[in-house]
Amino acid sequence: MVLPWALAVLSLIPLLDAQSPACANLTAVVPITNATLDRLSGKWFYIGSAFRNPEYNESARSIQAAFFYFEPKHAEDKIILREYQTTGNKCIYNSSSVTVYRKNGTLSIYESGKEHFADLLLTKHPKTFILSASWNGKKNVGMSFYADKPEVTQEQKKEFLDTIKCIGIHESEITYSDEKKDLCGPLHMQHEEERKKEEEGS
Repeated sequence: MVLPWALAVLSLIPLLDAQSPACANLTAVVPITNATLDRLSGKWFYIGSAFRNPEYNESARSIQAAFFYFEPKHAEDKIILREYQTTGNKCIYNSSSVTVYRKNGTLSIYESGKEHFADLLLTKHPKTFILSASWNGKKNVGMSFYADKPEVTQEQKKEFLDTIKCIGIHESEITYSDEKKDLCGPLHMQHEEERKKEEEGS
């Protein structure tokens, strides 16, 4: 199962029209600094995505709900990822490491024997961010949207919709998550209690 943010190679950034008002609020993060990583630290919710690539589109549509934690390791250029994903009415937990390519603003993760890349785009809202990818041009572009809460404001959602339209994807192509279908609450609570006991014991 491909993670909701784990996209494939090739930068989308050249496709963003800098003169377009729809793209004006986007900031391509090049390079990724420690301050950038600190902004990404913490708990995030997968809000929605739209992919032209059939494989990733199918994977995204299977996700009912998902949230994850980013724990940056500055010196190692890595982010520890702990993800809780509800798929097929089951909770799937995954812990892995995300590689940070600071100079070109890219994040990557190994899954199913290959490395998946995503470009980091920051919105004007510090509580949201976007990961983007393109496969051989506009034919297979894709974006996924994240926020620090399971529901976003109308303003935040509009920014995502404007960005999607900016790269030529119709709003009808977007797949959204549904927090009400999340089944990972009990496992998440168990893990948090275990982590708390470990911290108290250390």
